[in-house]
Amino acid sequence: MQWRLLALDLDGTTLGRDHTISAANREWLLRAREAGLQFTFATGRHRLGLVSSYIEELAIEVPFVTVNGGEVWAAGGSLLKRTLLNPEDVDLLYGLTEEYDIRYWGATTQGPVSFDSFPKRSELRLYDWLKFGFWGPQTQVIQTLWQRLSELDRFELTNSDPSNIEVNPKHVTKATGLQVVCDVLQIEPREVIVMGDSLNDLSMFHWAGYPVAMGNAQQILKDAARDVTLDCEDDGVAAFLQRLLQG
Repeated sequence: MQWRLLALDLDGTTLGRDHTISAANREWLLRAREAGLQFTFATGRHRLGLVSSYIEELAIEVPFVTVNGGEVWAAGGSLLKRTLLNPEDVDLLYGLTEEYDIRYWGATTQGPVSFDSFPKRSELRLYDWLKFGFWGPQTQVIQTLWQRLSELDRFELTNSDPSNIEVNPKHVTKATGLQVVCDVLQIEPREVIVMGDSLNDLSMFHWAGYPVAMGNAQQILKDAARDVTLDCEDDGVAAFLQRLLQG
């Protein structure tokens, strides 16, 4: 198989825990591109902020996926696809934060929104919402809220860590975002390698031809993977690419 695209999660995958791209990961990503393997990002992060700096740092020239598939961007900055949460659903989600007394965050078309800067409930409709997030250190609360949201069957539920819940519109995932990327590049999913560590990567693991889990990945990712590489702190991306290119 001639692999044509590598799609990478950022946090816990391409980035170390200091939120930087290591010299080894950078070196082997650039070597992969020289060998004909294009690469891009599929992240839960918003485009504004660090994502744009990583795109620039690695001179990525193909489309990339943000907000768990909520937006797909051309490398030059033009928007290819965007899917919003319904305003009524955002109000419902905000109400659940009060009912469960849980911290929350979100992402709008204007940028990421932290707990401390979150608008009042009466102001929610002033924004276009891409994603809503819940965070709580109490596992039972997260599990109960997850079950409640699942029963509504109105959302795509994932996480970037077992302590949180990330909520996107139904059928909006990293996989649907990457399909847009592949349509632009005229690439088939079976020609794509994906790398990730968290539940919000699982959709692309089921979609792609070659899913690779990080050593620090949640077990559900490792179970779905074709290969498991090293921890993100041990340059797992570089280790996998070295094996791929030299094997």
